[in-house]
Amino acid sequence: MKPAEPVNILLVDDQPAKLLSYEAILSDLGENLIKAASGREALEILLKQEVALVLIDVCMPDLDGFELARMIRDHPRFAQTALMFVSAISVTEFDLLKGYEHGAVDYMPVPIVPDLLRARVRIFLDLHRKTRALEGLNAELERRVEERTAALAEINQQLEKRVEERTREREVALAQVHEMQKMESLGQLTGGLAHDFNNLLMGILGCLHYIGKRIPEDPKSKRMLKAAQESAERGAALTKRLLAFARRQELHPEAIHLGSLIDGLSEMLRRSVGPTINIDLQFSDDLDLIEVDPNQLELALLNLTLNARDAMPEGGRITITARNADMSTAMVALQNGRYVQVSVIDDGAGMDEATLKRCTEPFFTTKERGKGTGLGLSTVQGMAVQSGGAIHITSAPGQGTTVNLWFPVAAAATALMAAAAAAVDAAPARDQFMVLVVDDEALVGHVTATMVEDLGHAAMWVPSGAEALDVIRSGQPIDVVITDHAMPGMTGGQLAEAIHKLHPGMPIILATGFADLPGSYAQDLPRLSKPYGPDELAQALATVEPAQRVAS
Repeated sequence: MKPAEPVNILLVDDQPAKLLSYEAILSDLGENLIKAASGREALEILLKQEVALVLIDVCMPDLDGFELARMIRDHPRFAQTALMFVSAISVTEFDLLKGYEHGAVDYMPVPIVPDLLRARVRIFLDLHRKTRALEGLNAELERRVEERTAALAEINQQLEKRVEERTREREVALAQVHEMQKMESLGQLTGGLAHDFNNLLMGILGCLHYIGKRIPEDPKSKRMLKAAQESAERGAALTKRLLAFARRQELHPEAIHLGSLIDGLSEMLRRSVGPTINIDLQFSDDLDLIEVDPNQLELALLNLTLNARDAMPEGGRITITARNADMSTAMVALQNGRYVQVSVIDDGAGMDEATLKRCTEPFFTTKERGKGTGLGLSTVQGMAVQSGGAIHITSAPGQGTTVNLWFPVAAAATALMAAAAAAVDAAPARDQFMVLVVDDEALVGHVTATMVEDLGHAAMWVPSGAEALDVIRSGQPIDVVITDHAMPGMTGGQLAEAIHKLHPGMPIILATGFADLPGSYAQDLPRLSKPYGPDELAQALATVEPAQRVAS
């Protein structure tokens, strides 16, 4: 039998002697032992390496063991990582209960019995290895999705059945490992499976149809091809989240949407700073894609947020903004081109001029001994420069600190803007009617609007039912409404009912991947099955009588 490959065990303790003792006890297991002297160092290691088990001391400065465990559990990548607490002080029943509430799988008092520690660690590593075996199912599902993107019509008929089969297989495998907690988590995640996958396939189908009508050199075709690639990447990411056993990928730059990345990180940031500090996110609606390593960017934003928190011990506000920018608005020397600027602003104590000049130097810190390595801002600066961008920091005593980062717009996004401008100039004038597209998924909304325009009509996209009602009430001429059904806040059926109270004759088409819809009102509406292409969209529009004609 082939011996198991060693896995990583992370040992977290602020006392070097205890780290050495743990290393001596566990060295016989033949696994890779990684040591961290603080909670922040442990988080940095977790973001860079795959860890099977984390052994945490409860009483540590800066971040105690309970706070570190909560931050680890808040990040979706570490939801299934085994956590084990060790303490010589916090050993009451209340402490043990608190540890388990923060996600621990075990809690050991000091002095530690070496044989007992080794035995318990072996159990959790065995469970980890069995869990890793299940990732083969995830890889197989991803491979099938990638192979079938060229035949989306067929895959649309088979995907739901295959996902159901894989879900049942995973549930059986999880039962064999006796991990009921993971099974419950999987059940919660599968609730929105069909809707999310249909939206992803909708983006791929619309883009590939668009490309098929144009020569490869057409810039707009490149834009739609990029959108199709994003759909496939998001589909892979969704599969990983559902399985909850995603592999750690090698770090590499990729085209990302900064607003989406920060939205996904926002919950962890809020829990990291605590209840006394408010985090305000302000993003422009038209943010371009940037090319950057998302893992490094997440670590940089976490570093900046924790620095801002430390500057406001009595509480305050952290504002994170993002907008498109160019050389004319930058405060540092940048090459010609377009950029996205992200700013992290706090209203804390601020820095004097001498501290500001040295704040990005490696190992320079003004924090108490043991509470800072002095590598946070230097790491952020290195990441920004290596990504082709820059960093600029402004601060003054009593006036807070602002950290501005610039990242170059991805080449595909630059081509997209140029193609869009050219398409508007070249579009012929013709009679059309106005279609209001309502979908909470931006990619699906933009693809649908583009297909409507390609059919010779005008289109407007809004991301929610509330905004759609605002458009209707504004008196803007709308002939047809195409709305997604499963949306937060207001479903497509509820939106249709509200629109018909304002305009009883307004044609409404319900786009959905669900066969059965709650509510009798939604059942009576014309249906457009997701994912759909231009032909299906044209047929659906041909079945309705526009409320009014708009001359272009």
